[in-house]
Amino acid sequence: CYADIIAMRHPKEGAPLRASMYATVPVINAGDGGHNHPTQTLIDLMTIRQRKGHLDHLTVGFCGDLKFGRTVHSLVNSLVRHPENEFYFISPEELKIPDYVIEETLKPNHSFYKEVTSLEETLPKLDVLYMTRVQKERFFNEEDYVRLKDTYILNREKLNLAQPDMPVLHPLPRVDEIASDVDQDPRAAYFDQVQNGKYIRMALIMALLEIPDPLTGRTVL
Repeated sequence: CYADIIAMRHPKEGAPLRASMYATVPVINAGDGGHNHPTQTLIDLMTIRQRKGHLDHLTVGFCGDLKFGRTVHSLVNSLVRHPENEFYFISPEELKIPDYVIEETLKPNHSFYKEVTSLEETLPKLDVLYMTRVQKERFFNEEDYVRLKDTYILNREKLNLAQPDMPVLHPLPRVDEIASDVDQDPRAAYFDQVQNGKYIRMALIMALLEIPDPLTGRTVL
C-alpha cells in the first residue's frame, strides 16, 4: 500500500505473478527463481539491436548454466518471435536447456536449435554469444557446483575464433566465465547492457506511471 510500483525478485518461480493477483499497483518481475527475467530481456534485445542493427536472421549461442539461467529462458522466448533466428545451446549435460523451453517455445515456433558441448567449435558459427555464470545458489550440494563452475571460460584466445562483429553479452555478475582480457575487446557488450539497463528500466517505470515523454509529450508505451 505504500508503493506506486513493486519490483520483485524472488527465489521461487511464479512469486511475482502471484503477487500481481493481489497487489493494487503494477508488479515488475525482476527475476523469479530459475524461470524468467523479463526486464533483463528488454535490455538484451536493445543491446543486440544496437550491435547488429536487427533482431532477426541471427545465430545466437547461449553458453553456461542454461538449466537455471532465467535470463536465457526469457531471451529465447523473445527471439523466437523474430523470423529465421537459430539457437545453439552450449552446456554440460547437467545444465542443459530445460525441456519446457524446447517443447513450449522452440518447437511451436519451428525454430532451429542444437544442443552442443563445445564452445570452441560453435563460436565461428555465431552472430551473438550470450554467456552465463554457473549459479552456486541453484545447487543442492557444493561438490556439483565446484565440478561444473569452470566448464566454460571465454578468453581472448577463444574469442579470436569468433566473427569480428560478434557481440558477447552477459547478464552479470560474472565469476570467472569471461576472462578479464576480453573486457577491452570491442565485442564485449556486457558493459553496454548495464548502461542500457538504466534506460530500459526508466522507460518501464515511466510507462507504468503514465508519465509522458518530456520531449514528445507522449506516454512511453
